[in-house]
Amino acid sequence: MLPALVCLIPSVLAAQPADLAQRLADLDRSVKAAQSSADNAWMLVSAALVLMMTGPGLALFYGGLVRRKNVLATIMQSFILMAVVTVLWAVAGYSLTFAEGTPFVGGIRYALLNGVGALPNADYAPTIPQQTFMIYQLMFAIITPALICGAFAERMKFSAMLLFMTLWMFVVYFPMAHMVWGKGGLLNATLGGKIPCFDFAGGTVVHITSGVSALVCALYLGHRRGYRTDPMRPHSMVLSAVGACLLWVGWFGFNAGSALASSPLAASAFVATHFGAAAAALGWMAAEWLGTGKPSVLGAISGAVAGLVAITPASGFVKPFPALFIGAAAGVVCYFMVSAVKHKFGYDDSLDAFGVHGAGGTLGAILTGVFATKEVNDVWSGKPMGWADGNPIQVLHQMAGCAMAAGLALAGTWVILKVCDAAAGVRVETQHEIEGLDLSMHGEEGYNFEA
Repeated sequence: MLPALVCLIPSVLAAQPADLAQRLADLDRSVKAAQSSADNAWMLVSAALVLMMTGPGLALFYGGLVRRKNVLATIMQSFILMAVVTVLWAVAGYSLTFAEGTPFVGGIRYALLNGVGALPNADYAPTIPQQTFMIYQLMFAIITPALICGAFAERMKFSAMLLFMTLWMFVVYFPMAHMVWGKGGLLNATLGGKIPCFDFAGGTVVHITSGVSALVCALYLGHRRGYRTDPMRPHSMVLSAVGACLLWVGWFGFNAGSALASSPLAASAFVATHFGAAAAALGWMAAEWLGTGKPSVLGAISGAVAGLVAITPASGFVKPFPALFIGAAAGVVCYFMVSAVKHKFGYDDSLDAFGVHGAGGTLGAILTGVFATKEVNDVWSGKPMGWADGNPIQVLHQMAGCAMAAGLALAGTWVILKVCDAAAGVRVETQHEIEGLDLSMHGEEGYNFEA
């Protein structure tokens, strides 16, 4: 496309005055077509990267951390949510999130993806087809409930998990995503929100909601059998390390893709994402090394994920060195949550979904209000952004967004668990838990011990 544009320039310069306007119009259309093509290609790649975060990234990361008798059941949870959430999104989820409605939830204009096609939706992404925007946002909807699975790993019925996640999407995710990202949403910073909350790629929508919901699930289901008495070491740190690396790579689509264009803002978010993850891996490792005398692989990869979580809401608003600070802070704070707070209160968050996503997402969302600057993203044209630009009030807005996400997740999750427990029971039978969910829930083994 670029050589074609270059070839047009001499003809425009040589045109007679009568033809000049037409030639300029043709050149402008060609430039816009090239931009749209580039943006669309980048967004489709980003969508694939975000899907890769759930499967295989999260599936391997979580699958390696459980005991061998539960590895298939854990991987199955991530995999099946790719299918379940896709159907929910197509039927009503996209519409409830991005159609105009109330400040708390969208309408039904796009139900069954009615009218979602090749034409852009100028409210959200004016240079790409709305269908591309829709499929990209679907990938966020897929990974969010999958994160919760880390809290109830090894002890929740598969049937209850399916019912819980279906209800959770409608009660928690779709409303929260609309409030932050949908036109007219209560917390939307650019499209009519009353409490503007900066969340570039999902600190409140994805990580606080899933992290707080994970804690509620852990408390409701109680400890795994033998918790704190039987060894519950990860069965394969190799799988978890590979999964963490896939998450790191996929996160570039998660954050840089949230620019919704192949633009300088995407580059800035890309850099901030990488810097945040690197600093957090070092922060967690240093804290663990000082605390236990040994730097573990589990600590390093958990730190990287914590940094990716914390930089998510800030990635499109902050410069590189604040990104380093946010990442380092997340590594230390999330290590403390996992090593000290969980031990102090005794809850069994199996794979530390709350300690990493709930705590990391909250920290990142608040620090976004501190370091956001219009030098990176001038979403409020002519107005100060975060504390860095002289607007400390934005920190209060960020706290309000965190409180709403946590409150909705806490109340919604508790009610949904009560409903699921009454309908089907949420916890597996004792014998099934002892036997392992691979055999008791799915009739398969992840490893053939007789081979």
